Amino acid sequence: MKNYTLIAILFCCAFAKAYSQQLSGPELVAKSIAYHDPNSNWETFTGEFTLVLDMPDKPDRKSVITLDLPREYFNVTTTQDGKTSFRELLGTGCKYTNEAGEVVTSTTADEDCERTVMFRNYYSYLYGLPMKLTDKGTIIEKDVKKHTLKGKEYLVARVRYDKNVGTDVWQFYFDPETYAMEVYQFFKGDDETTGEYILLTDLATIGGIKMPKDRAWYYNKNDGYLGTDKIKVN
Repeated sequence: MKNYTLIAILFCCAFAKAYSQQLSGPELVAKSIAYHDPNSNWETFTGEFTLVLDMPDKPDRKSVITLDLPREYFNVTTTQDGKTSFRELLGTGCKYTNEAGEVVTSTTADEDCERTVMFRNYYSYLYGLPMKLTDKGTIIEKDVKKHTLKGKEYLVARVRYDKNVGTDVWQFYFDPETYAMEVYQFFKGDDETTGEYILLTDLATIGGIKMPKDRAWYYNKNDGYLGTDKIKVN
């Protein structure tokens, strides 16, 4: 009886492994979304968290990020080396502090608000992954590759974007059993010596979504370490 049980377990494991190999890129991403956002909360996400960025030879940077997607609201308030500044969007309204510490009021139609919009897009993209891979203009390649990084084998989906969205090429590394997203990487075009890779460790559940708690950034070219940002839930 024990032998039959062992055979059954081995068969199930082999079947699961073969199934994962047959996944297409979009199917792999869909499974990861089901893992990170099991209740489909991202579209109505409202939450706040603090990021502490630790960089070599630089003072820590603390950023409090607030996202309210239904209200189209975003705020990042940053403190570093004793100085505090903020950037805020509400619909098309824009506020931020300039280098003199003065509060500037503008709209997203003005060039002086471009940096604020960029910060909103940056944080909502990285902490909205992998759900953001369903956005319009995202092209997930069909073929799924296997790749070993830092001694672990991953299932990898390669992603490109329409030209009006972006020119970087991204790769997303998923655990082959849970489909958790554990690494992402980007290149400038197809030159894989450019860009960076980011190792994701631990999870913080915010608004029902499993987000990477720690992100360690490295250059693709020489594995040079850039820094680590860590979530602290408010």
